[in-house]
Amino acid sequence: MKASQLFLSLIKRLTTSVIVLLLTVSFLFVLVRIAPGDPSQKFLSPSLSPQLIEKVKKTFQLDKQIHEQYVSFLKNALTGDFGVSYSFHRPVNEVIAEALPFTILFSLSAFVLQLIGGLLFAVLAFRYHKKLWDKFLSHGSMLLYAVPSFVSGLFFIYVFSVQLKIFPSSGIRTVGILENNYFPLLFDYAQHLFLPVLVLSLTGLPVYFKYFREHFEESQNKLFIIYLRANGVSERRILLSHIIPNSLNSIIAYAGVDLGILFSGALITEMIFSLPGMGRLAVGAILQRDYPLIIGCTLTVGTLIILTSLLADLIRLKIDKRLVKGLIN
Repeated sequence: MKASQLFLSLIKRLTTSVIVLLLTVSFLFVLVRIAPGDPSQKFLSPSLSPQLIEKVKKTFQLDKQIHEQYVSFLKNALTGDFGVSYSFHRPVNEVIAEALPFTILFSLSAFVLQLIGGLLFAVLAFRYHKKLWDKFLSHGSMLLYAVPSFVSGLFFIYVFSVQLKIFPSSGIRTVGILENNYFPLLFDYAQHLFLPVLVLSLTGLPVYFKYFREHFEESQNKLFIIYLRANGVSERRILLSHIIPNSLNSIIAYAGVDLGILFSGALITEMIFSLPGMGRLAVGAILQRDYPLIIGCTLTVGTLIILTSLLADLIRLKIDKRLVKGLIN
């Protein structure tokens, strides 16, 4: 009985997320169409006949009313067909499929870095509680959290690319490097991606530091921790075997949401460093008024946010069975 209730609860949560995503896309659909301008104008010329102009608009279904375009969009979206990109003259699914893998890998790399970095800095601050390291990391994390990614990105480009010339400022590889030279190619990729991954991870690292630091403080005053100390268990073992594992449950809940935020936050960083991901694709679609591609990018990122949040909930349920009762109720 509990298993069926849990399943229904997860389905309800997933359905709610899908409805929110659909409403968001619908709002965006109407917003981009009522904005001034006509995407078909870039394909037209004053020398074209009125008949040919109408044919171009009919090809893009821009001759229909907004509600007719919306109904057509919903029918196609339910079958996974987002139409043909105005800019690339190819199916939207194909265009997104080429850019999406990079964005996922890029976001996951930043996610791992900020999670590990937040944990290590929290452990360091916890070990030196109320000392210089603790104060420095606490105030430093607040300052870092206040800096937007586009500001830190431009700052790092200026310092490490323009002035010191240590890392490249854009792209993912050097033009002309041979594909069969695996180690030089791998090193070249690492050089190009170091700054972008660092910039993207800096946005979430202070949050993880704060989460871990606060849970460490709460855990050390719990009865079972006091009992372990009274029985002579070392502080190192208490930290590694008890305090950190007990802090992971609530961290996972935030991590699922944060990973989805990273997918959308990566768009700005990709634009700054000219990376071939969803960011450059989405911004280019907006500038070109490529309606199908705009909707496709929005739906893709929204779907990733829903899936990562749902995956985090499932992991939490697997780790802590007590959450099952709370979720059912």
